[in-house]
Order: sequence, then C-alpha cells, then structure tokens
Amino acid sequence: MIPNLRVRTMPVGYRFAVIFALFTLFIYGCASSAPRTHTPPPSKLGYPKPYKVLGKWYQPLPHSEGFRQRGVASWYGRDFHGKKTSNGEIYNMYAMTAAHKTLPLGTYVRVHNLENNRSIVARINDRGPFVRGRVIDLSYTAARDIGIVGPGTASVEVVALGRPASVAGSSATTYIADDYYSGNFTFQIGAFLNRENAERQKRELAKKYKNAHITVYDRGDKIFYRVRVGRFTTLEAAVQQEEILIQDGFPDAILVAE
Repeated sequence: MIPNLRVRTMPVGYRFAVIFALFTLFIYGCASSAPRTHTPPPSKLGYPKPYKVLGKWYQPLPHSEGFRQRGVASWYGRDFHGKKTSNGEIYNMYAMTAAHKTLPLGTYVRVHNLENNRSIVARINDRGPFVRGRVIDLSYTAARDIGIVGPGTASVEVVALGRPASVAGSSATTYIADDYYSGNFTFQIGAFLNRENAERQKRELAKKYKNAHITVYDRGDKIFYRVRVGRFTTLEAAVQQEEILIQDGFPDAILVAE
C-alpha cells in the first residue's frame, strides 16, 4: 500500500516528483514480485524425472544401494490420514511408512533414533518432508515406536535396506537394493470407493490403452479400487507413455511399480 502523504501542502513541482517516485517504486515492486519461470534441471540418464516443490527441484535417486543419511526426523498423522501419497497409495497413519525426498518409492529403510537408541523399519511411499534440515517424515505408528511423537522431532540416521526378498530355507527378512529404472511399471489413473465407477473407467481406458486393470487396496476402514493401465519393464518406456497420457488429458496419472 502506498503511504498516505499529504501532498496537498507541497509545491506543485515537488508534489509531482514525489508522486512520480512512488509510482516508479510501485511499478518496480510489482515487476520484481512477478513470478519467475524456471526450467527443470536436465534429467540424468537412468534417473527418474526431477520434481518441483515450493520452488525447489528434487532429483530422485535411481537406486537405494549404499544410501545412508543423518538429520532430523519428523512425523505426520491425522491431517493426512486417508489422502493420496506420492506412489498412489492412500496414507494410513497406522502403517509403518515414511516420506523421503529422493529415495525410490517402495524402499525399506531402517531409522535409528540417535537420542534414545531405538530403531524401526519403514517403507517409503511418499515424498517429503519439505522443511529445511529434516530428512524423513514418519507415519504416526513409526514415530510412536521410535519415540518421537511427543517431542515431534529427533536426530536420526536413515539407512536404506532396499526391498524385501525371500530366500529359500531362511525365515529372516532379507533385502535387495532398489533399482528404480527396471521392474514392472504401470500408471494409476484413478482410485474409487465404488467398484462400479472403477469398472466404468477401466472399460473406457481399455478402448485405447493396454492392460487396463483394477487393483484392490484394503486400508482397514475402507476399500479402494485403483484403476491402472500399461505394463512396462523399464522406466524409460514408462516415461514415454507418460507423455502420451498427459497429452490425452491425464496429467495426474501416477507411475507406480507393481
């Protein structure tokens, strides 16, 4: 807001100079506060596409092998319960999950609380936290088990384990390093509480896209019917299909690994 100067008592020439100066300042301020467009950083070969949050670009990692990080952990709970996560799942605050900015979605991590020596294992299914200095956001249950629900944050070490793998003759859980650019990829177009609505969208999509199908997710209190299309064995092939889906009017399609 321009200050209410009493220009009526000023000489005409001085009054004009003041008004002109204020007008120039106002125009300059508007110009300097106009939003600037920033192009994304170039994609690295073999890496997932970078994404932008709050004006900052983040580059997801192609795999989790050897990943280790120290920083502050926080948690998120009821306000996000039932909302969609970055990999298309519905956030369940009672599941052992977490959000990380760059680790491949689906990666299991061991989070060690450096303040009380407690540890948990959680699966990354969301992106965040987008707060300076924080490295991981835990679900309510994961945060409770590691002892940070009360204080809200804690210093932790995050070690990537990979994905669970079964080993013949062994009952212990073993993990293999994530590989973000190979596997079974598909696109989630929608998620419905009503099965008929999901079937209707699947039939429409099947007219144009291959492998239109429905997966069922039971959250405990609700059942969701997820409509997905496509089947790709490499991230590169999936990214090419993503451009087609965007052009066809599905900009919110989510790439998931099945």
